[in-house]
Amino acid sequence: MKEKDVYAELSSIRDLMERSSKFISLSGLSGVIAGLYALAGAGLGYLLVHNLKTETGSDGPYAGEPVIFWQLFMIALAVLVFSVVTACWFSVRKAKVKNENVWNPVSRRLLAAIVVPLFTGGLFIIIMMMKGDYTTVAAACLIFYGLALVAGSHYTYNDVKWLGFCEIFLGLLALVLPGYGLILWAIGFGLLHIIYGTILHFKYER
Repeated sequence: MKEKDVYAELSSIRDLMERSSKFISLSGLSGVIAGLYALAGAGLGYLLVHNLKTETGSDGPYAGEPVIFWQLFMIALAVLVFSVVTACWFSVRKAKVKNENVWNPVSRRLLAAIVVPLFTGGLFIIIMMMKGDYTTVAAACLIFYGLALVAGSHYTYNDVKWLGFCEIFLGLLALVLPGYGLILWAIGFGLLHIIYGTILHFKYER
């Protein structure tokens, strides 16, 4: 057998093993679009906060304004819904191109790995908001999302793990700097997603 035939055979075996253990239908473009959703949401949130400070004449933090935080929460929820729908659509399309089933044992294991930190984080955020503690919301979003990415990285691209670590770091930073929560949220869910999605696209999809 020629050397190039050996390499081709090994490559086929490697691809087969990767498909059986990793969910590789994640789309980099969906990450970029999710980042754009987040930046748009952060921009809308900034306008809400800016208008509040203009009306009240206050330059201080807005942590004591429950109405604003519930509005920001609804914006973040809308960003999440649009991002999930977009990610699912791109994943299904990518799987069809590769003639694969997007709902398989690997994708189920991936979902099982991320659902616990995401569900726990969601409940934690709602409880904190109901108790009137709004300063931890942005930090909790970033931290629990980062934990979900690290947990899910075992079943998909290893690059997801590093995105998760970055999200956790930004979340911890948001705890230290609560007045910059919206900015750090925009960086974590907006800018980092665009960078990650771009890397994923050019690394695995070209």
